[in-house]
Amino acid sequence: MEFTILIIFASLAFFLLLSVPIGIAIGLCVAVGIVFGDMLPPAFLVQKMITSLDVFPLMAVPFFIMAGEIMQKGSMAQRLLKVSHSFVGHVTGGMAHISVLTSMFYGALSGSSPATVAAVGGIMVPAMVKEGYSRRFAAAVNTSAGCLGVMIPPSVPLIIYGTTAGVSVGDLFIAGVVPGIFVGVCLMACSYVIAKRHGYGGGERATFMERITALREAVVALMVPLIVLGGIYGGLTTPTEAGVIAVVYAFIAEGLVLRTLSWQKVWDIFRNTAITSASIFIVVATATALGQILLFYNVPDMLVEVLVGISDNKYVLIPIILVFLLIMGTFMDALANILILTPLLLPVMKHLGMDPIHFGIVMIVAASMGFLTPPVGVNLFVGCSISNLSIEKLSVAVLPFLFTMCIALLAITFIPWLSLGLL
Repeated sequence: MEFTILIIFASLAFFLLLSVPIGIAIGLCVAVGIVFGDMLPPAFLVQKMITSLDVFPLMAVPFFIMAGEIMQKGSMAQRLLKVSHSFVGHVTGGMAHISVLTSMFYGALSGSSPATVAAVGGIMVPAMVKEGYSRRFAAAVNTSAGCLGVMIPPSVPLIIYGTTAGVSVGDLFIAGVVPGIFVGVCLMACSYVIAKRHGYGGGERATFMERITALREAVVALMVPLIVLGGIYGGLTTPTEAGVIAVVYAFIAEGLVLRTLSWQKVWDIFRNTAITSASIFIVVATATALGQILLFYNVPDMLVEVLVGISDNKYVLIPIILVFLLIMGTFMDALANILILTPLLLPVMKHLGMDPIHFGIVMIVAASMGFLTPPVGVNLFVGCSISNLSIEKLSVAVLPFLFTMCIALLAITFIPWLSLGLL
């Protein structure tokens, strides 16, 4: 049994080193485990891949992806920028605060971290450089703030965790609101300190009427999270139904009200949604099969015994687990981490007395930091493309924000109210 487990993880590492796509790499390592384990039938992989996708909450994934694509092709990002500028543009380092605040708003619309970096950073990085901010600081702020896209609901990783852990996706959406805002405020505080040190000033304070005008122009965009979260929290819709409503609303808002969509953009929306959804579902299917084979060999129970053998004190074990999550985030995609590690670590966290929903938020925040660390840091690559910086320079520039997010992660972990206060 130990040999089979070892060869599963060794083959996964081998395929990842060969740069095999993560979904394919996981499926291949499961196949290797079945062949060498000689205890499971060859049909095991196919059966688990099919049954893993026959889950109703997963239907929400393509709808939220499509809603994000619609808003990315439209004008909502620009309207949100005006709102952010009117409220925080006058503060020291105002342009950085605009980037973070807009990313918080846009994250609640798109649910995607790279999409948030592309939409907001594509506008803000050139604007910040023009205003006298260093290119490194501008790129680092927007790249880091993009992580808010997966923290603030609706979020695809939250849906994936909910289906994997067997907890309510709606509760996860509600639990993610305060931690997402908290991390955003921490990033703004970090931006303020850096801006103060380098003498980046703010702009003119907007008048009351200018703020009202900006809010009125952006009300179409701001209604999306209210409709989604309000429907779920009010018990009127499921997350899947909320996703459908978000798509319909976004099409009407961008296509008929704001008139920002063309037929070419509509085609791109459907194509990108299909490609992104397919890549996600391949990871979901193969990672679920991997999780099942690890359960078959009692790996979660073995992990609990090993960790409890180190210490039964949660203030010792939880930091160890957090470091493990951060290390894994540098090597694997966030969704793969959630799907593979949730069945392994959730029993440990339950043993330590942590609520599964609270752990879900902790895992999402930890996984989101993987977007900022090479070699898999997707946000870094998007940030490099929009700022024309090398990956080495941008990786160093995001370090203060990465450190700030680590402090925020510790606070979210050891202050359960931040996650569970609204439930």
